Amino acid sequence: MQILFVADPLESFQIYKDTTFAMMRELQNRGHTLAACETKDIRWLQGECVTGFVRDITLTSVQASDSGHVGHAIDWFTAEQSHPNERPQALKDFDAVVMRKDPPFDSEFFYSTHLLEQAEREGARVFNKPRALRDHPEKLAIMEFPQFIGPTLVTRDASDIKRFHAEHQDIILKPLDGMGGMGIFRVKADGLNLGSVTETLNKNGAQSVMVQKFLPEIVKGDKRILVIGGKPVPFSLARIPQGTEVRGNLAVGGKGVAQSLSTRDLEIANSVGPVLAARGLLLAGIDVIGDCVTEINVTSPTCFQEITDQTGFDVAAMFVDALEAALTA
Repeated sequence: MQILFVADPLESFQIYKDTTFAMMRELQNRGHTLAACETKDIRWLQGECVTGFVRDITLTSVQASDSGHVGHAIDWFTAEQSHPNERPQALKDFDAVVMRKDPPFDSEFFYSTHLLEQAEREGARVFNKPRALRDHPEKLAIMEFPQFIGPTLVTRDASDIKRFHAEHQDIILKPLDGMGGMGIFRVKADGLNLGSVTETLNKNGAQSVMVQKFLPEIVKGDKRILVIGGKPVPFSLARIPQGTEVRGNLAVGGKGVAQSLSTRDLEIANSVGPVLAARGLLLAGIDVIGDCVTEINVTSPTCFQEITDQTGFDVAAMFVDALEAALTA
């Protein structure tokens, strides 16, 4: 099969840890052919199908360690085209389109989902489904599952935030469109800088903010539970904050430790996973602190390689099994 990846620039990949690279490697090992483009390479011309200017690629580095864990490996693939605009192809002509564009979920990402949805109407098979990506903003999506989350408020009103803080004393504030731990603040019982933090995040009432009760279990890690085709990967990756940092995100220096799913983790994954899968989310990452879901990641969930390296469980193989099953169903 011919698989198109819509992703960030290939030259930016850190292949020793990149989940998209792990997917590509497993697909190539099974004999599938690969192509890639960026969201900026997708267009819809009047009277034509949605088209991507793509590069046909072959992986030359099949071991993640080839990068030396330093910087970006730029020699891990070869491309038949020097520039994407050398070869246009209708998205419907690929066997599958795998959408792996990293957040943030900005207006351009939003428009890309509309183009991909049009490609679906023309016959393309897109994973995750574009409509599902739009319908599940990664912070807000947790509110649909109140039985699994801690005290949470979404508002742009500073007075609402003050009342929430007065009730819960120790809180976390975060922007709805953040990624990788960016823009997350903790305000303790003394309320120091609550007003300044609120003004920074809500842009003086112009933008909504998520506010959550601080979960002290973060010291044991912010667990990423991967759900593929509605079924949980049997291991999570606990991202454990280091030093004085309150955030466990790997992007800000958290330490990733793979661990078996707990009884509560399984309860969450087995309840939420099938719901997400039924909506067209082949892959999702459920973030859990203690017993509480804090985010549901659907745009470009990661941690495949970290879990595989530490446990031997081949997450990429599970993903490709699910993708192949979906394409032949």
